[in-house]
Amino acid sequence: MNEQQQMLADMANGLFGSLGPGATVERDWDQVVELGLPSLVLPEDAGGFGGTWQDALIVFRLIGYHALALPLAEAAVAARLAAGLGFAGRGTIASRSDGKIVDERFTGTVQGAVASEGAGFVAAPIPGGTGGTMILATEGAVCIAGRNPAGEPRDVLHFTKAPVRAGYEDVFKLGAFVRVAQIAGGLDAALSMSVRYVNERQQFGRPLAKFQAVQQSLATFACEAAAANCAAMGVAQALDRSGGDARFEVAAAKLRANRAVGAGTSAAHQVHGAIGFTQDYALQPNTRRLWSARSEFGGDSHWAAQIGGRVAVAGADRFWADLTALTD
Repeated sequence: MNEQQQMLADMANGLFGSLGPGATVERDWDQVVELGLPSLVLPEDAGGFGGTWQDALIVFRLIGYHALALPLAEAAVAARLAAGLGFAGRGTIASRSDGKIVDERFTGTVQGAVASEGAGFVAAPIPGGTGGTMILATEGAVCIAGRNPAGEPRDVLHFTKAPVRAGYEDVFKLGAFVRVAQIAGGLDAALSMSVRYVNERQQFGRPLAKFQAVQQSLATFACEAAAANCAAMGVAQALDRSGGDARFEVAAAKLRANRAVGAGTSAAHQVHGAIGFTQDYALQPNTRRLWSARSEFGGDSHWAAQIGGRVAVAGADRFWADLTALTD
């Protein structure tokens, strides 16, 4: 991490720590705008900071660490995708769309739109699963509000012959990167809470941390959190190196981070006992967000099929050579 990235981390860490899971767009959005964070990866010639995906990883990971309840990462990605296309205001992203584009107008639904209320535009996958991004103004769309298992807004937007512009990169792939970064930060937070708890809580006259079974469980948890962080860094570097491609790295990172969620959250709740499930304890919103992030922008089966299909097409003899060719 260079000096500028350290400054970015310190600034974001301080703000997100003060806002946390209770932040709202209505009350707190202006604070992240004042720091320019929604424009972090927007090119400089479009009025942004021209940050890299490794810069974005720092911010996105801290969003997960503090369980920040603001659609900041989604707004930053949407701004990047819509750069120079004339869309105004806060943008957001969605994970799925169904419908048709005829004569550059879209009729259909956009699903999983993150906190679309108040957003000026949405970036969503082009219907048909062929990759790419379509961007639409939300004005005139019919919104059906929804929420994911963590209670975060995930809306369905209905469009009728809405004008469409093509985005510059793949929103589904970048959405997966956002969730990998947030999983890495969220797992680190859950691990930190777990270690602190077992050192404070005593059983049979000694701290829980002295029991070998607890130590083994947390050691496994630490390995999973480290793997998720390595996956997040690897895909950020690949996105910067490839100019936004990195399809294999995104698939591998999302699948690995998804699997770390299961092992990590299980260990965290085991060592906390029943207190981990209470509404007032920080572990509960943290792990609910982790499970939601696991299923959004591609669950385990989706990304496993992507990797398996690629390996099957290339042939078994190419597996190791192709894998090592992707490693720095």
